[in-house]
Amino acid sequence: MYSGLINKYRDFFDFNKATTPVSLSEGRTPLIRAYNLESIFNQDIKIYLKFEGLNPTGSFKDRGMTAAVTKALEDESKAVICASTGNTSASAAAYAARANLKSYVIIPSGKIAKGKLAQAVVYGANILSIEGNFDDALEIVKKISKEHNITMVNSLNPYRIEGQKTAAFEICDDIKEFDYLFIPVGNAGNITAYWKGFKEYQEKSLIKYPPKMMGYQAYDSAPLVVGHTVKNPETVATAIRIGNPASKNTALDAIKESNGHIDRIRDEDILAAQLLLSSKEGIFAEPASAISFAGLIKAFNEDLMPHGSTAVCVLTGNGLKDSDIILKSDYSYKNLPSDYKAIEAYILKEGLI
Repeated sequence: MYSGLINKYRDFFDFNKATTPVSLSEGRTPLIRAYNLESIFNQDIKIYLKFEGLNPTGSFKDRGMTAAVTKALEDESKAVICASTGNTSASAAAYAARANLKSYVIIPSGKIAKGKLAQAVVYGANILSIEGNFDDALEIVKKISKEHNITMVNSLNPYRIEGQKTAAFEICDDIKEFDYLFIPVGNAGNITAYWKGFKEYQEKSLIKYPPKMMGYQAYDSAPLVVGHTVKNPETVATAIRIGNPASKNTALDAIKESNGHIDRIRDEDILAAQLLLSSKEGIFAEPASAISFAGLIKAFNEDLMPHGSTAVCVLTGNGLKDSDIILKSDYSYKNLPSDYKAIEAYILKEGLI
């Protein structure tokens, strides 16, 4: 029976042998070949989608949280705390509940998707909303965790990175070698973690070479692209609405060492990519996730991907977490009477069959 990613990749962690992981059977998410999306490009490229939205709380954060909360228990911490734009709060609250620990989440007021907030509520978190942005919340969390026996479970916690690197292991277990990894960049811990995972697999000769790291930020929340902190970041992709990434240096190192690329994408292109993922492949990913595929489109159009390339797009979160953005956009449906003939006539008239 599968018992979570820590047990599966135990040799890549440094927990005590007697430590029992705090797990919700996270990981083992599907790597999906995107045949329909491939057909859009008039070139022989292969596209895979790593759908992290199928983790227990619906995002990649569960990979890091199983490790961070396991370490918190090992260290006899009294509680966990995080700053969050949504996904981290949901994951921290769930794993704290699993570990029978208290959880505190500090969120920027009005800047969190309702689906993610609902998760923090139902998992029993102590929710503290502040008049400020994510970066303000993180500074508070850092100070509290330093002065009290409360474990910070943001990506500055090294065990978060250790857990998240297992996604890189899983991709390599499935397809071994590929050329590009397209990934959203918010607080920059995930791109850091993937690069760490690829390098560890290479060091153990489990892969010959790691992929180029292709990181993408939202256009008005792109501090790594513009080269300075963005004081008031804005984007529909709430999960990456971060102006001062905590892991910016390691993220830039990953991009440089892999001969990769960092760029930014406008909101309208993020939403267009989200629609393509759902309408062409049946995968509903939140906007922040869709930026990875939007980045692939941009890279292709800018001739950054040669003929015959294989790419993996990381879809970090489930679209159900941030469905409000879909229902706020223009969509239509037909009102018809509850009558077979009326419905049949409509379908035949529209040429739907």
